Amino acid sequence: MKFASHSPLPTVPLFASTGPSHSAASPDEGEADQQAGTAVPADVLLVEDNPINQVVALEFLSLMGVQSRLACDGHEALQQCAQRAPDLVLMDIQMPGMDGLECARRLRELQKRGELAHFPILALTAHALEADVLASMNAGMDEHLTKPLDFTALRTRLSRWLKLPGMNS
Repeated sequence: MKFASHSPLPTVPLFASTGPSHSAASPDEGEADQQAGTAVPADVLLVEDNPINQVVALEFLSLMGVQSRLACDGHEALQQCAQRAPDLVLMDIQMPGMDGLECARRLRELQKRGELAHFPILALTAHALEADVLASMNAGMDEHLTKPLDFTALRTRLSRWLKLPGMNS
């Protein structure tokens, strides 16, 4: 049996047609939820260029009850953050165009100038050497997570920064 290797995976998560939406609620919906006393899910921006890693991370976030958005590179991440600051960014380090380290430096500069609200940025990378962790921290990341992502480890790390359903903080 021969498999076609030329068709790439879609950049839209495979579960999008049956699972919950991965775009954050509109500002009006969030305000209505807050007025009604219901908790508004955390808004996480995933910055990741690899389609398989996108699917895994978005599914994990969905299972945690987190609203998520996707940016495929650093330029798109800057645009999305300028439109609406997330509660947290999960930032891949190695991406074409603008990598995660440069994007984090630019986001921190915008925050420093008061042009963008502050939010934590967590590095995502397969590289776990001390020099890699140091490079992430020097770029302004708050934490350094290694791939492949582990659901429990990701949930534990996110619970340090966000209120997650079912987690005592």
